[in-house]
Amino acid sequence: MSKQFIMGNEAIGLGAIKAGVKLVSGYPGTPSTEVLEAVAKYNPGHVYVEWSANEKAGLEVAAGGAYTGARTMATMKQVGLNVATDPLMSLSYIGVKGGMVIMVADDPGPISSQTEQDTRTFASYSKLPVFDPVSPEEAYEMIGDAFEISEKYSTPVLFRPTTRVCHGYATIDMEKRPEYPAPEGFIKDSNRWVIFPKLSYQNHKKIELERTPNISEEFSSYRFNRIKGSGSKGIITGGISYEYVEEALNGYEGVKVFKVATPYPFPEKLALQFLEGLDEVIAIEELDPVLERELLLLCGKYHLPVKIRGKMTRDVQCAGENSVESVRQVLGDYLDVEEGVLIPAMPVKEQQFSPTPDLPIRPPVLCAGCSHRASFYAVKRAMEGREAVFCGDIGCYTLGNAKPLDMVDTCLCMGGGITVAQGLGKIEPDKTYFAFAGDSTFFASGIMGIVNAVYNQANLIVCVLDNSTTAMTGHQPHPGTGKTMMGQVVDKIDITKVLEGIGVAEVVTVNPVDLKTSIDTVRRLADVKGVKAIIFKYPCVALSKKPDHVCRINQDKCVKCQECIKEIGCPALVSSDGDVTIDSALCTGCGLCTQVCSVEAIEY
Repeated sequence: MSKQFIMGNEAIGLGAIKAGVKLVSGYPGTPSTEVLEAVAKYNPGHVYVEWSANEKAGLEVAAGGAYTGARTMATMKQVGLNVATDPLMSLSYIGVKGGMVIMVADDPGPISSQTEQDTRTFASYSKLPVFDPVSPEEAYEMIGDAFEISEKYSTPVLFRPTTRVCHGYATIDMEKRPEYPAPEGFIKDSNRWVIFPKLSYQNHKKIELERTPNISEEFSSYRFNRIKGSGSKGIITGGISYEYVEEALNGYEGVKVFKVATPYPFPEKLALQFLEGLDEVIAIEELDPVLERELLLLCGKYHLPVKIRGKMTRDVQCAGENSVESVRQVLGDYLDVEEGVLIPAMPVKEQQFSPTPDLPIRPPVLCAGCSHRASFYAVKRAMEGREAVFCGDIGCYTLGNAKPLDMVDTCLCMGGGITVAQGLGKIEPDKTYFAFAGDSTFFASGIMGIVNAVYNQANLIVCVLDNSTTAMTGHQPHPGTGKTMMGQVVDKIDITKVLEGIGVAEVVTVNPVDLKTSIDTVRRLADVKGVKAIIFKYPCVALSKKPDHVCRINQDKCVKCQECIKEIGCPALVSSDGDVTIDSALCTGCGLCTQVCSVEAIEY
């Protein structure tokens, strides 16, 4: 046995390897990305790993692998589960043969997401068991338990770490991987694997009458579900919130604590033991009041005179992350303890340190030299004097909403800009509509929107911002990069040919840094009827080598108008005491600013 200091996501990946996983598929999305990457990094040689085109594809690939009896895992973030919902709901009824874990990372805050949705609620909706680890150490152990429950009950299992577990670090005792038998293989059986209505009805009854109650019973004796402490008041909690409760209590033992590692099916028998002798309970959890509702149902079912408090009673915040500080404040009011009981274990004497200055506000911006800035600017310049609507998407290019570009009028979900633009255009056809999508987004969920646009005779310009990577989540490969997660070099899927095959009226590829050509192309296509596409193709600057030369400002020519800063807002352009300079450490030498300066004061 060896010890390693690793990230929570790495712990999950290594735990899956230890559990004998044979296939891992998924789509990158913070905070889930590193799980699949860890499996690829530590692959003992027998695990197939792929970045799928999107979450739906990834889940279906993992399901197929599990049909053979192999242990498989699909990875995604919470909004990615929305994309995979169609196969997920059917798979709950069909079931699997090998253990299948669906690793869905939730993002309270949200720190890097569109929503704060709670996968525990999704577990109840889809009738699938869910595991909720409190730490990287527990996640490493619990992922193996998830595979075992999946195999025992022939059901997919959800595994729900949150951001602080995913990106926290801990020292893990790495155990030797046991040997697992080879999977039996897929055995044809249409009565099991083909989802006809009659089969769904029969399996639904089995889920409600057998699978869910049996798993609930087993979860009541599960090793990571625990009750400790005593008193007339109780706390029910789980996930990272349990760690906050422990730290906030600071050794205080006058309260009964129920740690729930498996929110669904709820461990009813153990919960009844917890409720014995209690007058009231408060639920500390992220994000939905899942545990709170379960206790309310239980108290109603058994007519228990226990007051349940939490988010629904407004005793706990209804949105955002919990923290030790927020939990300490809630518990201080709830427990009504003497002042000074719930304090940090090691109080800090403030006078030992100078006052900490406020951190500077750093809103996210496009990188210096990012080609997306040039693409947005070209479209903006080309549409001056025309009424245009710019529909954005999820990725680095969402940052095109910031001043001075101000080029994102809508942003709903991945691939949604293409179809939102169609809806806008059907109601207000006299405007010019643009839909922006990255190359990875194009493959993930953009293609279907373009098919819809062509079929329904929309009038819009699709702008594919192609930097040949999945930049926002850490530069993962995709079908257009010519490389798989297993390191294989494969044929690139040509975006131009795909668009032409769909029936797009005209497809043009331009270098966005060539400002004049880009502007001229946008203007010309804006007057062409139907669905058009411009591929703004330029490599991601984060992956490019340091340039041989950078731009500089000729101060003899500069008239200090700051037009360059006001027009494109590149972080490498710096204003100080009225002078404009270029930070050579940030400049990538793209040359966009040289084409913006009206007095030609910016040179290579």
